[in-house]
Amino acid sequence: MVEAALFAGPALRRLRKRESLTQAAAAARLGISPSYLNLIERNQRPISARVMVQLVEQFDFDPRSLREDEAIGGIEGLARRLADERFADLGIDREEAHEFLASAPQVAAAFARLYDSAGPIGSVANDPLAASRREVERWRNHFADLDTAAEELADELRLSRGDIGVALSERLRERHQLSVRILPRDVMPDSLRRLDLHARQVQLSEMLSIPSRNFQLALQIANLEFADLVDSVAKGAKFEEDTARALFARHLNGYFAAALLMPYSRFLRACEATGYDLPLLERRFGVSFEQLAHRLTTLQRVGQRGLPFFMVRLDRAGQFSKTFAGASTARFIDSAVSCPLWHAHRAFNRAGELQVQLVAPDNTGDRDGGWLTMARTVEGSGAPGDAQFVVAIGVEAVLAEDLAQARGVSLRSDNAQPIGPGCSACHRIRCTQRSLPPVGRKLIFDRSRRGITPFELEDVNQ
Repeated sequence: MVEAALFAGPALRRLRKRESLTQAAAAARLGISPSYLNLIERNQRPISARVMVQLVEQFDFDPRSLREDEAIGGIEGLARRLADERFADLGIDREEAHEFLASAPQVAAAFARLYDSAGPIGSVANDPLAASRREVERWRNHFADLDTAAEELADELRLSRGDIGVALSERLRERHQLSVRILPRDVMPDSLRRLDLHARQVQLSEMLSIPSRNFQLALQIANLEFADLVDSVAKGAKFEEDTARALFARHLNGYFAAALLMPYSRFLRACEATGYDLPLLERRFGVSFEQLAHRLTTLQRVGQRGLPFFMVRLDRAGQFSKTFAGASTARFIDSAVSCPLWHAHRAFNRAGELQVQLVAPDNTGDRDGGWLTMARTVEGSGAPGDAQFVVAIGVEAVLAEDLAQARGVSLRSDNAQPIGPGCSACHRIRCTQRSLPPVGRKLIFDRSRRGITPFELEDVNQ
């Protein structure tokens, strides 16, 4: 994959002014012409590798500071915020958002900070869960150091053992003198895993499925052996209070556990060789559908990238309890609730059956084109009879042609089901499924007729 050119004119301009240099003086130190520097500062030319080297040598410059937009999730993070229904009447498109970020990144960062402090409609300011999710988004749910450490450990465990469950148990026994014991539900009615240092045991509930048992063992190893690595990543985040940091650290521990069960290189090779065949990947790596869905959002290693999947988990009320965009450009998953026209809701009545659907989100700031989505029921903790959710993953239709689950599915945009980001944020005109009017949209009332929808909206395009 070819990396995007680096346009960072405003950052370079601020560096020059900090050094009290004219364009001519700065250009001389960089070995380029003043006119070329002017084009770079106006974002009409990217920063070349040679100019980057000169920046480092002449100004002791940290190249990472040129990507200030990463702090707000790049163009995707900015587009998500501008897609808020409070701005719907302004008609801000993706191109305008890109120009805003490119020409005034600091102002864009200030807007993002103010937006995040206030939060979307219906959210609570300074919500620790929202803060943790924003930090995951800032990293695009890819943590290279954790992937590398997990991959190295996975290679070590598989030198002489083929069964990951046995290998994890042996690791706990040999390295930590801990045995693994499966206990009845009546002994552990409120716990899935418990570390009993007095008995030197990792105790697991009998209600856990085999994939969930393995995941819990991998989590225990992460807590015992890689706490410092996780803490070093978590401490780099700027949280206002400890709950958000603890939630973020919990996500990192789960990330490491999934990376241990599905080591990056081997997992990506299997994805590409099988066309991302979901049932096959579940069996090959001994993981659950939810664990697999999480992992698919993380495949962003430089030079070794997978497809940019998103993943959500929703309940019967359509509320999202998990949302991971990864490198995906999906914005319709940023809403607090989902659209009832999405077949992810059908999965609740068809337990274990994969629901495949091409959808076309609108009024969410997404790019043109459809998304191939796949949804299936999962148990809340991996225990039968527990709370039921649906996990859905998706990828842009233009990237889905070779997927195993796309066979027999038309990827033509005119065959996609239009969906919105939940009724209160959706501005589609004629939707018979609508249950609430959209916030900030003018309603039309006509006593002489009754329309097919419960709320008729003014068509702003007419």
